[in-house]
Amino acid sequence: MTILSEIIEFNKTFVEEKEYEKYATTKFPDKRIVILTCMDTRLTELLPKAMNLRNGDAKIIKSAGAIVAHPFGGIMRSILIAVYELRADEVYIIGHHDCGMSSIDTEKTFGNMIERGVDPNIFSTLKHSGVDLEDWLRGFNDVTESVKSSVNQVRNHPLMDKKVPVHGLVVHPATGQLETIVNGYEANEDN
Repeated sequence: MTILSEIIEFNKTFVEEKEYEKYATTKFPDKRIVILTCMDTRLTELLPKAMNLRNGDAKIIKSAGAIVAHPFGGIMRSILIAVYELRADEVYIIGHHDCGMSSIDTEKTFGNMIERGVDPNIFSTLKHSGVDLEDWLRGFNDVTESVKSSVNQVRNHPLMDKKVPVHGLVVHPATGQLETIVNGYEANEDN
C-alpha cells in the first residue's frame, strides 16, 4: 500500500465519522495573529501547543528556515494577505535551534539534485540566466540574526501597516521553550 492510498483510506473514515467537526472554525484567526515558522517536522504539533494555540487561532505559514527571502515573494504576500484580508493584527517570525537551514551545503544539495535526475547542464543555464542558485539555496549561520533579518524585512516592507507589531522568537525544537528576540510592541514604541 502506498502512502497516498493510506492517506485516502484514512480520510474516507475521517469524513464518514465526521471527525472534522471538532476542528470547525472560520478562515479568520481567532487570536488575530499570523506566524511564519520553519517547516521542520518537530514543530508541527509542538509549536502550536507551546504557544497555547488551537485550530483556528492563527494563520501559520511554513517555509525552510522561517526566512523572508524576497520582499515580493510568496511568504511576504501571505503575511500581507493575512494582515489586510484575514484580520491578523500581529506577526510572529519564529525560527528554531538546530535548523537544517543553518547547515545547508549548496554543493552537496546540487549533488543530491544530480543524483535524483536533474541535468547538470541546468545549473550553468540558470547561472547564465542570472539566477544565483547558491545564494537562493543558502541558509544562515545564526538563527537569532536570521529571525531579526526577517522581522526587519516584514516591519520595513513598504506595504506593511507600521502599527502592526512584528515579533521575532526562537523555539527550542525539543522542549518548545520560546525565547523573545524582538518584542514587536517595544519596537513599535521606539518608532
